[in-house]
Amino acid sequence: MPDYDLDNAYAIDGPNSAKTLYSRWAETYDSSFGEGWGYIAPREIAGIYTSFSDRNEPILDIGAGTGLVAEHLQGRVVDGIDITQEMLDVAAGKGLYRNRILGNLLAPLEIADCTYGGVISSGTFTHGHVGPDCLPELIRVCRPNALFVCGCIPQVFDGMGFGSRLAILNASGLISDLSFRDIPIYEDKDHLHAADRGLVIVFRKC
Repeated sequence: MPDYDLDNAYAIDGPNSAKTLYSRWAETYDSSFGEGWGYIAPREIAGIYTSFSDRNEPILDIGAGTGLVAEHLQGRVVDGIDITQEMLDVAAGKGLYRNRILGNLLAPLEIADCTYGGVISSGTFTHGHVGPDCLPELIRVCRPNALFVCGCIPQVFDGMGFGSRLAILNASGLISDLSFRDIPIYEDKDHLHAADRGLVIVFRKC
């Protein structure tokens, strides 16, 4: 099994290369990256989500991968969507998700309107992965007042146009209560990205 790391993930340039990388990395992702890199962003993002919402409405974990976010949402009803079946297969063994959905966030989702009370993500809004074009569709599948708590790499927030898209959605009355949080992404490990920080986007659907 080849070893992969963050540089491989940052080199992704679309859905096809994402599926190729993560299908090969799935079996060792938790140990080689989650544990090996001290990846704590999922824990931090889940903590922000639970601090804003004590309601047990169904949550959609986008770019769910192996379930690292859902590990910190136990007791909540969570569905996970990911583009890579192999990652979802690893998540299945943890018993964290009510439903595991194979899907592309950049395409129309086969999910009914107003299904979810919240959306959460870690590691999805990052280099070469998913940009803000997915937001209208995610808003569609959520209920009024649904909570969104989504991590983003600051350079991606600027470079992929998240700021302007969020501003338009806010000005159009589609979202409200827009705010941001700063979090550490890693802890207790010595590597080139150890000091990286993440930006967490928080808002509600109107």
